[in-house]
Order: sequence, then C-alpha cells, then structure tokens
Amino acid sequence: MTECVVIAIGGNSLIKDEKHQEVDDQLQAVQETIGYIADFMELGYDVVITHGNGPQVGFIMRRSELAFEAGELHFVPLKNCVADTQGAIGYQIQESLYNAFKKRGIKKSAATIVTMVEVDPEDPSLENPTKPIGLFYSKEKLDSLQKEHPNWVMVHVEGKGFRRVVPSPLPKRIIEIQAIKSMVKEGICVIAAGGGGIPVVVGENGNISGINAVIDKDLSTALLASDLSVNLMIILTSVEKVFINFNKPNQKALDQLTIFEAKQLIDQGQFAKGSMLPKIQAALMFIAKGGKRVIITSPENLVPAVLKNHGTHIVP
Repeated sequence: MTECVVIAIGGNSLIKDEKHQEVDDQLQAVQETIGYIADFMELGYDVVITHGNGPQVGFIMRRSELAFEAGELHFVPLKNCVADTQGAIGYQIQESLYNAFKKRGIKKSAATIVTMVEVDPEDPSLENPTKPIGLFYSKEKLDSLQKEHPNWVMVHVEGKGFRRVVPSPLPKRIIEIQAIKSMVKEGICVIAAGGGGIPVVVGENGNISGINAVIDKDLSTALLASDLSVNLMIILTSVEKVFINFNKPNQKALDQLTIFEAKQLIDQGQFAKGSMLPKIQAALMFIAKGGKRVIITSPENLVPAVLKNHGTHIVP
C-alpha cells in the first residue's frame, strides 16, 4: 500500500508580499507550491493537504466589516469566514492539483472537505485572543482602527506592524474524520481541516454549533495526521529550516531536533508565538501520539528534505 503523508501549507506562504495579495496572486503561489507537492507525489506517496488561512480570513472579515459599516450588507461571523476560506483556498488547491496531475500523468483526483473541528467551550484561549489574522497595520492606521473597533485586540510584530488577534482554542476532534479516511482509502488527494477547521462545540443535547474563533492549522494538522495513523507529517513554511536566535546575528539553522531538545528550546522562548511555536508544538503532539517524524521546510525544499535530509527533522 502506498504510504500516506500529511502536508500543511501555511496561509501566509500564499501571499508573497504586500504587492501580491489579490486572489490571482494567491492562485499563482498555490500553483507553485502544488507543483512541488506533485513532484513529491511522483516519488510514490499519497498526500492529504491542510492549509492555513490567517491573512485570508482577516481579509474576508475586513471586507464584511467595511460593507456593514457602509450600510450595504449584513455582517459575516468569523466562523463563516473560516468556512469561506476552506472553500476558496480548497478550490485553488484542487484546480492546481488537477493541472499538476495532468502534466505529470498522475492518475488521481482531489477533493476538499469543509471540515469542522470540536473544541472545548471552556478553553481559556477564548478569553485570551492569540491567533493573528488579516493585514499588518501601521501605527497611524492602528489609532483609527481602535477608535472604530475598541473591542479588537492588536499585537505588534517587529518589522511588520500591528495585527489583529482572535481566540484560538485547541482542537479536540475532527468531525468529518470518517469521511476523510474513506476518501484517502480510495486514493483521493484530500484537502481537509483548512484554516484549522471550523471550531464547533458540543451542547448538552449532543448537537454541535460553531463559535467565532480560529484554530491553529498546525495543531489541527497534527490531530488529523494522528487520526490517519501516518508516520510522516510535513509542515511547509517560508523558511528552509527551523532557527534558534532567529533574525539575530547569531541565528543558527537546526538540521534535527529530538522531542527533548525541542521542549528545552520552547522553555527558552526560542520560537515565536503565532509563527514557529505552534509548528514545534504540533510536531510534539504528533510524535507523542505515535508519529515517527516531522519535517519543517519550505515548499521548494520538499523533495530534497525527504530524499537528502534538507529542512529540519523532528524525531522521537
């Protein structure tokens, strides 16, 4: 049986820079990344793809807010914005996979599952927003935004500006896991848990309902990879390797990390919240549940990372 690998694509990696944020720009970025994933699949792997949505869900929310403020349209809740990104980004990945498969003669199809993920209604993060979404704003724009939206929580990112953060509860259960497993068994390249999944809570009567939050996609990817019992999880991001002392004169790339070493570096504060930290935490979560290896690297280094040990490899 062909080995299945779960690959996560970062939402930020779909936006090259401030001049390339439009939908067609993001499609070009998706096409480039999917080309590397199709090259990887030619090695003989099946793939399940997840993706982030930090910038994209923020764009949809801001569009909704501006339309609402102008008196033109109703407001769209955050949970629906997450669902919208699953469909929109999933479509771009499907289209890109179809064309990449056709070019390479790969006899496969791809499908997106709009995925709900159960979270704890008592999760402390619901009262402590940490997940960055949307645009980076200048200090000048920040002042006017906070007058318009006093309930927004904004954080400063060195060198980039100010960004909105929203609640980010931990994922507990993927609602559509049986459907995903069935499709994987049939050899379909599944896109699932986009943006971390639509967060839902289970009520006393057993019914589910969505809540306005964004689950970290790396943590949901780890949960999905564990549920699928794969040995390898790959997280694609903007850097080739994980660094310590990142962006400092003494920064150092890491070729391999054990679980023990990763925990030590977390305790030292080496990994930024909302950036590399959740990727390392996802790796620890996946390996703790039986996973054998996690690779963190950039899309263009995907094949070299698997064949020649490029990237950063996290092992038990």
